[in-house]
Amino acid sequence: MEFLVVNAQHMKAVTGRKTDVKDAEWIAKLLRQGLLKASYIPDRNQRELRELVRYQRSIIEELARQHNRIQKMLGGSNIKLDSVVSDVMGASARNMLNAIADAKRSLKN
Repeated sequence: MEFLVVNAQHMKAVTGRKTDVKDAEWIAKLLRQGLLKASYIPDRNQRELRELVRYQRSIIEELARQHNRIQKMLGGSNIKLDSVVSDVMGASARNMLNAIADAKRSLKN
């Protein structure tokens, strides 16, 4: 017996009242006529690589969200660093922020 994993979008039945029996009959008819194409199932290495790439993308997106939060917080504090430097998280910007923080610390003492 051969089993196929098939995309459900490729075998959509005619609209109307649907039942499991009607769906099974429709799928069997499509299979008999050779109209169902098996889905591609990647091997283990490719699945793991996809998972790593998705994880990397989520980390990059989270980093971008954090950068945006920092820019928003600085803007709310009337520190318009993004108008002075091209990268708010770059070395020059960090040095400026450290200098501001050091100045505030020295004023408190």
